[in-house]
Amino acid sequence: MTEGPRQRSSTAGSAKDAAGEKESGGVALKKEIGLVSACGIIVGNIIGSGIFVSPKGVMENASSVGVALIVWIITGIITAIGALCYAELGVTIPKSGGDYSYVKDIFGGLAGFLRLWIAVLVIYPTNQAVIALTFSNYVLQPLFPTCFPPENGLRLLAAVCLLLLTWVNCSSVRWATRVQDIFTAGKLLALALIIIMGIVQICMGEYYWLEPANAFEPFQEYDVGLIALAFLQGSFAYGGWNFLNYVTEELVDPYVNLPRAIFISIPLVTFVYVFANIAYVTAMSPQELLASNAVAVTFGEKLLGVMAWIMPISVALSTFGGVNGSLFTSSRLFFAGAREGHLPSLLAMIHVKRCTPIPALLFTCLSTLLMLCTSDMYTLINYVGFINYLFYGVTVAGQIVLRVKQPDMHRPIKVSLIWPVIYLIFWAFLLIFSLYSEPVVCGIGLAIMLTGVPVYFLGVYWENKPKCIDTFVDKMTYLGQKMCVVVYPAEGNGSSGSGEEGEELKEARSPLSKAEGDNHKSEDC
Repeated sequence: MTEGPRQRSSTAGSAKDAAGEKESGGVALKKEIGLVSACGIIVGNIIGSGIFVSPKGVMENASSVGVALIVWIITGIITAIGALCYAELGVTIPKSGGDYSYVKDIFGGLAGFLRLWIAVLVIYPTNQAVIALTFSNYVLQPLFPTCFPPENGLRLLAAVCLLLLTWVNCSSVRWATRVQDIFTAGKLLALALIIIMGIVQICMGEYYWLEPANAFEPFQEYDVGLIALAFLQGSFAYGGWNFLNYVTEELVDPYVNLPRAIFISIPLVTFVYVFANIAYVTAMSPQELLASNAVAVTFGEKLLGVMAWIMPISVALSTFGGVNGSLFTSSRLFFAGAREGHLPSLLAMIHVKRCTPIPALLFTCLSTLLMLCTSDMYTLINYVGFINYLFYGVTVAGQIVLRVKQPDMHRPIKVSLIWPVIYLIFWAFLLIFSLYSEPVVCGIGLAIMLTGVPVYFLGVYWENKPKCIDTFVDKMTYLGQKMCVVVYPAEGNGSSGSGEEGEELKEARSPLSKAEGDNHKSEDC
């Protein structure tokens, strides 16, 4: 298979090019994400509204408090192992785009495109829409104490939230990371309050459900299938642990800060998840927890008295930060895909002054706003959740393949192969169980993913398109550049294009990129 000019670079070459960045004064993504902001991205994307609203997915399938806590601990450990594997891949292939970039470089363009296709089509628009709707629900709920807020009001406020955060992200990487830092700190403080209240409860003798005899007393019969489902729910709760890999090129000293952020964030999230669940059962029985539609709110009503309003505010803050983190990272995924020729080239451009990927951010925002207009987004999430998890395993398997194919490749971090093997065993167990328990849902998810195959061959593999199509695309790209004031990033300044690939990319630049964009290269970047 022959791919376009932006798909030909080898894994070794792209790693070498990205590692050998030099400041040449051109327009490029800024390296403004330090260690604290990196931890904020990981923690902020993992901890959404779930731990506040409905951590009961694990509890109801684990059948007892003790087994539920064990599931939270084990899934946290497995997540840490997966993150360790991603840390090696992240510094070996130091390009933004995360698992999309790794799968593309290791398994080829089609595999990478399918990962990108399912993310563009469903995963990120639906997830961002759901988080924004959760935010608007908790903001409006106090205004409608006796009924549900109106559906149109929820969607309108969710749209305002998305537009505001898109503007922040378009304006400045620094602003976006500050928002992420502040709201991550806010949600951690709220969870710290829950954990402290739990410790107070234990000191007061309220630990009935934590005593071994009671902790493992089942409130329904134990079932292997249900416990496997509890592990699946736990794994989904840790989703977002790989998002920092999407912004590798914007990390300050990625070879140091990428693994450090992972090693700090994953244990922190595991600690918070386990001890928040311990705190919940000091104030509620398993039956009360399962009956609650918003566990943290019920917990606050029981223990915080007049200060119970803190919990719904905490959920709103948490979801607001979650929308920001998802917009920030998903736009970089689309930016990386466009740079490799898998999405329209306009999405690979950045603002001449702000150095932010404005077209990719606007595309992310627009696709999410469109998803807000549909009524089937929750169904779509169920369909593609399986595919998302599938690519985690494919990426980790790629680490082993890369070790075999290129054993002498420079690896700043090199983990023992026992870790990816352990992760893949656990991953295969959950994948097989998912196929067994919900074959129709998994099948539809696979079908949605495979719709990307003809799109790949028509849009990417087919190079000699009719001139009228190329002319139309060039005109639309030129119009987009004029409207957004964007150009291609300078080769060698954070983009992966260099050498032959970089020259071809340079030659392909539109008249605006050559005539106007280059005049701005030295401004603020």
